[in-house]
Formats: sequence, structure tokens, C-alpha cells
Amino acid sequence: MKAHTKETQSAISPNQSIEILKEGNQRFVASKMASRDLLDQVNDTASGQYPFATILSCIDSRVSAELIFDQGVGDIFSARVAGNIVNEDLLGSIEFACKLAGTKVLVILGHTACGAVKGACDDAKLGNLTILLDKIKPAVNAVSEPSDASLRNSSNIDFVNEVAVKNVHMTIENTRSMSPVLKEMEDNGEIKIVGAMYDINNGKVSFL
Repeated sequence: MKAHTKETQSAISPNQSIEILKEGNQRFVASKMASRDLLDQVNDTASGQYPFATILSCIDSRVSAELIFDQGVGDIFSARVAGNIVNEDLLGSIEFACKLAGTKVLVILGHTACGAVKGACDDAKLGNLTILLDKIKPAVNAVSEPSDASLRNSSNIDFVNEVAVKNVHMTIENTRSMSPVLKEMEDNGEIKIVGAMYDINNGKVSFL
């Protein structure tokens, strides 16, 4: 499998980009990854890169976007931060990826049993991590059930996962409100901004 060229990137629509990612995840789950020579792709991309997708995901070691979507060198931009939240620096990177480098879809990818989400649920405090977790707490507060305070913490994995899904949706909302560049591209049909969840138990990605 060859690396993408300007021509192949241009020919892919936002919807096709999502389908390519879905098919890649299906190959990953089935242990039938595409045959590719990564060093050959290094050579292919030495003079330029033409990724078709941008993935914003958590730093969790189990959630490597290139692996779980079965993609090679030069196929996707991978932005990673604990809790898959956005700030000005991340949005600037994503704006470059979409507006200047031509990717067709932005996927906000959360995952089950997320440690950052657990920390936000538990109101954890640790240096700069405290500031990051404050960006996830609105998602904690937005999940109304269970109302019993004793069940609204990291020991309740169902609650944690509900908060993780809510956090993905809120990150999408924040992306649109904080980045007029990406919002305009989405409104014009140049890109799609979508959410997804990765299940650490079976490797499956579910698009929201």
C-alpha cells in the first residue's frame, strides 16, 4: 500500500475519509492489517505529506490512532493530549492539518476507562494536570445520573464512560466555537467534525 499523494488526497471526500477509518478499524479488530512497507512510505513522503484525516485522541498508550485505524506513514495527523480536550495550541495544529495540509475529517476520539476522565470525576489535583482536568469537569457535571454523589467517581466505570462520551461531544462543540476556521470549513462541506469512542476491551471504534 502506497502513501497518499496530492491527487489521492484530493479525490477523497469527508464521508469517504470516515469510511476508510472504519474499514481500517475493522481490519485491526480482525487482525487482518493491510500490507504496507513503512520504509517505502517514508521514502514516498520525504518530499511532502498528504494525510486524509486528523485524529485528536488521548495520550493513553493503548489508543494509538495509526494502529487502531490501520494507517501508515503519512496517512493521518495524530494530535494527542490527556482527555482529548482542545485549547488554542491544539486547535492551531488542527487548523494547519485541515486548512493548509488538506485533511478531510477531524475525529475527536475518546476511549473507555479514560484515566483523565477518572481524574476529573474524582476531582484529582496534581500540578498542571489540575488545569487540564478542569477542562473535562464540565462533562462530569453535564452527566446527571447517577445523582448519588457516592456513585459519581472513578469506581463507577459506567459513569466514567458516560462522561467520556459527553466529553467527546463537548470537545466537538468547543472546537466549533473556538475555531472559526474549522467551523467555516465544516459549514462549507470541506471537512467533517465527528466524534468516536474506542473500547479498550476489544479494540473497536464506534462513531457517535
